[in-house]
Amino acid sequence: MVKDLTSLLTSFFSTESFKTPTVEPILHENCILCEFSLQDNAFYTRYRVCPQCRFHYGLNARERINLIADPNSFRESNRRVTSIGPITLDHSQPYNAALKQDQERTGLTEAAITGQCSIQGFQAILVVLDFSFMGGTMSSVAGERIALAFEQGAKKKIPVIAVVTSGGSRIQEGMLSLLQMAKTSASARLLHKKGIPFISVLANPCTGQTFASFANLADIIIAEPKAIIGLAPTRIMQEATPGKADISKIHSAEDHLANGMIDAIVDREFIRESLGSLIELTMPEFVLTEAKTKTKTAKYIGQTASEAWDTVQLARHEERPTTVDYIERIISNFIELHGDRALSDDRNIICGFGFLAGQSVCIIGQLGYRENRSSGLVKPEGLRKAQRVMKLAERFRIPIITFIDTSGADPSLQSERHGIGSAIATTLSLMSELETRIVSVIIGEGGGEGALSITISDNILMMENAIYTPMSPEKAASIFYNNQGLAAEVAKTLKLTSADAHHLGIIDTIVREPKGGAHLNHTEAAHRLDRELIKALSTLQKQSMRRLLRLRYKKFRNIGEYSSHFRLAVKKEVTNFKEYIKFIRSEKS
Repeated sequence: MVKDLTSLLTSFFSTESFKTPTVEPILHENCILCEFSLQDNAFYTRYRVCPQCRFHYGLNARERINLIADPNSFRESNRRVTSIGPITLDHSQPYNAALKQDQERTGLTEAAITGQCSIQGFQAILVVLDFSFMGGTMSSVAGERIALAFEQGAKKKIPVIAVVTSGGSRIQEGMLSLLQMAKTSASARLLHKKGIPFISVLANPCTGQTFASFANLADIIIAEPKAIIGLAPTRIMQEATPGKADISKIHSAEDHLANGMIDAIVDREFIRESLGSLIELTMPEFVLTEAKTKTKTAKYIGQTASEAWDTVQLARHEERPTTVDYIERIISNFIELHGDRALSDDRNIICGFGFLAGQSVCIIGQLGYRENRSSGLVKPEGLRKAQRVMKLAERFRIPIITFIDTSGADPSLQSERHGIGSAIATTLSLMSELETRIVSVIIGEGGGEGALSITISDNILMMENAIYTPMSPEKAASIFYNNQGLAAEVAKTLKLTSADAHHLGIIDTIVREPKGGAHLNHTEAAHRLDRELIKALSTLQKQSMRRLLRLRYKKFRNIGEYSSHFRLAVKKEVTNFKEYIKFIRSEKS
């Protein structure tokens, strides 16, 4: 076997390098889709993208490297690992001829090119598969080059970027080609274990063995517009799909984004910028520290509104700042990530990375509701997406900030079938032991299990006019009195205001809002929250992770602890509640 493998790979001491390709890249005079004139068009010449219909034409490996890597920064590696033919297949001569033909035509020795470069000044290992060489399929040599690139990234602690255009399999090498899936997948795991980012870029086409192996193991997956993406080639999928479904739409980057399988679709001219930003965000170097001041400001403990129902109305105000409003004013360079990698992308939860005062942070936010009461409900797909991004934050040692604003979890049949109960439970469990700092802020309505699901954190902030409640006052009134009209009266007994939550030890800090409510001045509300978030995060970062995990467990373990002091408080609350019910019943009679 060693002898056979040696016959497949040339000596590492070979001095053979790349040849000049004999075929020049094809430049179209008119777009093949919209017939827009492409002659002397600088944008098309540089990016191979039609400026009219935005169709992305194919690129070879060198062209992709030139668009992604900083000028003159790419240094190729593993070029001496080259193929001289299959090991045992009988029909080796046709394969040898095909290899030689593609080598002469493309100037490559194999479908995979690897090397180190800088992307917007950040070092990265680059893996590029060229579809023009044997369809970009993985031979033993291509798999070896890719595996070596992953190992080099793990050893040097440099992120790996894989740009994949590939289709099918290298059937001429039989099982050896198939097993490259296992080799490259195992090698990609080395990056995960060491907390090194791995980003894949799926271009047209991206199918077959590469798609179902290392390309899908990336921490972040982006794709070019309209790219054909999937395990099976289009023809095979069409044959296996009953009816007359439009496979071209189903088998696309856009469909994969809608179904939660990729994070984003990025136009080619923005790929370098996007990759540079992702590397900077996922390889943090700056950590916020608490400034030393001579004067200390007292914590704001809030005031219970004369009518809790008034606070409910403020929390639900249609002009109240949303998670997106706060992100736009507090977080810079925010990049949103999509999908749960299983079923869908719940748009009611927004996830991504950005900078808070210069430090990388992970954002998980509920978008609340503006159209109707059910539009902001938490779905299982959203929680699974949140879990995925939380695990990335833990791996890259990035603190998490969660924004809570939802009326609750989606109670629909579809939600149950998709596992809403399991999604809530596993999210609670995950957050209780995540090895990264977590700060939560309740910005609007914090309703029930949906709100609690992403509020397990080291420090919980609450906007002054937000509410935090096990159920809506309307639902509570319906349960207690079978009359939603009594919601205003029930609101006070639910102890849902920020002052109530602080008094009960459920939250840590109340963030004062502008006079009249946050809806009157979004900028001022964001400024005040920004200050409290920086303070909370910098304080947490002074403590060891082991201590924080212990305190986090204790924080939630002791909620509702039935001590002698708490027993008296509960007895008093129960007595007051019973008297209130008697009063309501006497009024009704």
